[in-house]
Amino acid sequence: MTNLRDPLVTIAIPTYNRSESFLPATLRSVCEQTYPNIDILVSDNASHDATGQVVSSFADKRIRYHRHAQNIGGPRNWNFCVDQGRGEYFMLLMDDDMIDADFVAACVARAQQTPGAGVIRTGTRIVDHHGKVMRESVNRAGGLDFPEFLVAWTDGRTSLYLCSTLFRTAPLQKLGVHSKHYLWCDVISEMQIIAEHGREDIADIKASFRIHPGEVTSNVGIEKWCEDTLELMDTLARLTTERPEVLESRVRPFLALLNYDHALRLDKKSWVARFAACRTVKERLGVDLEVRKLGLELMRRTRIANAYRTLKRSIRPAS
Repeated sequence: MTNLRDPLVTIAIPTYNRSESFLPATLRSVCEQTYPNIDILVSDNASHDATGQVVSSFADKRIRYHRHAQNIGGPRNWNFCVDQGRGEYFMLLMDDDMIDADFVAACVARAQQTPGAGVIRTGTRIVDHHGKVMRESVNRAGGLDFPEFLVAWTDGRTSLYLCSTLFRTAPLQKLGVHSKHYLWCDVISEMQIIAEHGREDIADIKASFRIHPGEVTSNVGIEKWCEDTLELMDTLARLTTERPEVLESRVRPFLALLNYDHALRLDKKSWVARFAACRTVKERLGVDLEVRKLGLELMRRTRIANAYRTLKRSIRPAS
């Protein structure tokens, strides 16, 4: 039973062909929320698997199931979800992530302390394909102003994931989620909302972000990553005019390293191609990483190097 102190929260799950993998766990995590007043939207991007049957199997009256007649692309589906938000608060939950049972309850309780806050954020755990915890990120950004919040992001004291973010619906619907290549689109919107409306931070980990080979962004070329990164930098430059040094000394190197890491993760590419991708990062973002460090990192990531280390261990004399 709900009351006036329980504002409606819409949780939208854009999905495509995940009925036999992650969607059931994602949807289950939403249906098991302890918070009573939630509206659940599953937006099926013309899947050709059993998505409809999986959603129906939950028999939860709070679920709205919409199936697009044809695939409209991921970004358009995300923004369709945002436009369909009915609640005072909104969450865009990807179909491979999960939230803890008390995620919404904790976020709404904190939001009621600061009703105008545009974003409520929690800590995040990173899990693999099988749900095994790879690492955890407590949200240690509470009480920081916007420039210091950016510094905390670059320091690893907080992380930015949709699965650990509850938005106030109105500001998000006003902006939508947009960027040139839709790689940093959620962060761009979140940063603008935080700068204008503020945020509330919950330290505890309440959500799970899944890393797996089927991630949509894992196969995107480095040029697109650089272009979206520059768009994010431009957005942050407009929001941090009082302390521009934070962008150049902290945020730009941090984002460049993320792009270098992506370049080095091009596992199906040759070393030459990966070096070329790193050169693109250097040219586009203006942050150098020594060639020697790149070479060592490439060696560390290759199967040959792994095999060499295994062989070396096997022939090492017993101590």
